Amino acid sequence: MMRAYSDMREANHKNSDKYFHARGNYDAAQRGPGGAWAAKMISRMKLFLGILLGSLVLGVSSQRWLTFLREAGQGTTDMMRAYSDMREANYKNSNKYFHARGNYDAAQRGPGGAWAAKVISNARENSQRVTDLLKFGDSGHGVEDSKADQAANERGRSGKDPNHFRPPGLPDKY
Repeated sequence: MMRAYSDMREANHKNSDKYFHARGNYDAAQRGPGGAWAAKMISRMKLFLGILLGSLVLGVSSQRWLTFLREAGQGTTDMMRAYSDMREANYKNSNKYFHARGNYDAAQRGPGGAWAAKVISNARENSQRVTDLLKFGDSGHGVEDSKADQAANERGRSGKDPNHFRPPGLPDKY
């Protein structure tokens, strides 16, 4: 697909984009089920980007942009801190707790933080699903774990106590 894209840019011929998109999808599909899947996902990137930007505009319509963006930045920091703490703790069965805590902390910042937590959580789970699909095929590997992670994410964003998922013996530092 990248080759077709670079050929399209090089050709710079009016109305040639449909040909090059089709050629890129065809070339990818010839590589097997993984290539066909990748072509499908890449073709949908424009739609995803439009939805992402649209949700940002809708989420901000009733507030000032700077406040929303500040909250989103702070929420992103909260999510990174929870991830860093999870990696540092390396504690068995603590994954759901850190998911809930990161989303909870980010959502406490306001609508911008809640939006950032949702975008980051969904991106993380979707990327993990893609990785599992490439590693294990369409075996359903990791689907239940992803659903449980998303439930913990939603619980945290809704303002419910993330300690519901706290495993016994996790150091108080976290």
